[in-house]
Parts: sequence; structure tokens; C-alpha cells
Amino acid sequence: MTNEALQNLISSWIPELEFTEEGSQFLNITVKPQQLHQLLSQLKSNIETQFDYLFCLSGVDYEKSLGVVYHLESTTHRHILVVKVETEDRENPTFDSVCDIWKTAEFHEREVFDFFGIKFNNHPNLKRLFLTDEWVGFPLRKDYVDEINMVIK
Repeated sequence: MTNEALQNLISSWIPELEFTEEGSQFLNITVKPQQLHQLLSQLKSNIETQFDYLFCLSGVDYEKSLGVVYHLESTTHRHILVVKVETEDRENPTFDSVCDIWKTAEFHEREVFDFFGIKFNNHPNLKRLFLTDEWVGFPLRKDYVDEINMVIK
């Protein structure tokens, strides 16, 4: 399926989605947090899309907002898609978990929680993955300061 055909199909499900290709070979979708789980669930279960493989889930600090980027592939149809979600709530950034859709998301979401402080609703075991429980802050946020371990160039 071409990116244009994917866009036409997916926009019929949720008309408010934003689509871009941003010079990329992959179609990029930006979704509102309240529509995230619905969209990703439909992308996996729909017979025409069948995005059965979540191969990357990454946290992003856009300075004014925090977000998560999902890279999906259909091993049946051989197409790839990028889905982005973000929130301006830096104090309590929260999105719905997708581990009920792709089991592999469980550890990816824990990593994003650990390094960015983004919480995932309905995650079965949301706790730090790499850092100790005593660690203060989220080291991959752009506003993170650690005077003790600061690397000076």
C-alpha cells in the first residue's frame, strides 16, 4: 500500500490526524493523546494495515512538550509507519500504554518512563528499568541538570 493510500484509509478512521512525510520515505502521523490507543489498536487489527511489529518506541523532549514516537511495520503488507504523540504537560506527562497491543512495548515504555518521566496508563509494571529508585530527575530531558556527573567539553 502506498503512503497516499495509507493516509486515505487511516484518515477515514480519525479525520483529525495530521499527516506528513517530512522528506522521509515513511508516512508520519501525529495523533492527540486521547486518540492514541484507538489509532494504534486499529492499525494493528485492521486487515488492510496489519501493523503487527512495533520495532521502535522512543521518548522525545521537544523543549516545550514531551512526546513518544512509535515506528510500526506490517510484516504481511511490508509497509512502515511512524506515529507521534505529544503533551505540553511536563509536570505529569501521561499517555496510554500500548503493551496490550504489542507486548514488546512493555520494556520500551519503562525505558521512556525512566529517562523522560513519561507515565503510561495501564502499564502492568511501570517502574525504573536502568536507573536506581533513588535517582532524582530524568536525564534525557533537555532541562535536566546534574552538577556532579556533568561532562564538560
